[in-house]
Amino acid sequence: MKPSLDSLIQETDIRYIAIEGVIGAGKTSLASLIAERLGGNLILEKFEENPFLPKFYDDPERYAFQTQIFFLLSRYKQQQQLYQTDLFHKFLVSDYIFDKDKIFAYLTLADDELKLYETLIQSIEHNIPTPDIVVYIQSSVERLMSNIKKRGREIERNMSEEYIKDLNEAYNYFFFRYKAAPLLIVNASNIDFVNNKEHFDELLHEIFRPNKAPVEYYNPVNMIR
Repeated sequence: MKPSLDSLIQETDIRYIAIEGVIGAGKTSLASLIAERLGGNLILEKFEENPFLPKFYDDPERYAFQTQIFFLLSRYKQQQQLYQTDLFHKFLVSDYIFDKDKIFAYLTLADDELKLYETLIQSIEHNIPTPDIVVYIQSSVERLMSNIKKRGREIERNMSEEYIKDLNEAYNYFFFRYKAAPLLIVNASNIDFVNNKEHFDELLHEIFRPNKAPVEYYNPVNMIR
């Protein structure tokens, strides 16, 4: 008999859940839904506070380094705050992991910029808390572009399909080699965890299912209807 979701949540050792995925994958939506369901503390990446991001989307070569360093330092500051004991929440849910900063750096920075970046990140990355589980939302470029267009953020208006394709490949390369924390790779092409409660609950079952391997794959088929 399949255990109930409530019993899995009550008995789990998981406390810190991090959601990851390419731009448009739905990581912030999923993190928000999970935090609401668990009554957890929600930590969201504050991309809108980066003053260089709109300029980067318009002129990537010129503004890549400034954008990257601002994100690196702001993410580091936010991650340091996670060390503070939260007496009011059993669960912590985030829509990013600190390690993903490297994906964008290696994709966008020039060689000399990358050397400076590596010097900086090597001095700080050992002070970052590790999630109990990372959920990587995998999706097709077509669906990512559709989601980006649907949400209509002004700063993403000039985002090209080629950039998303390159970013999607970089994410896959990174997470297929990721070993820092237990990893659940979710093929989200055929699920709608935002608008379908059944899909969302099934995904939560996978997240909290005990005795998982260090890397697990969740590949639901033909669930969108």
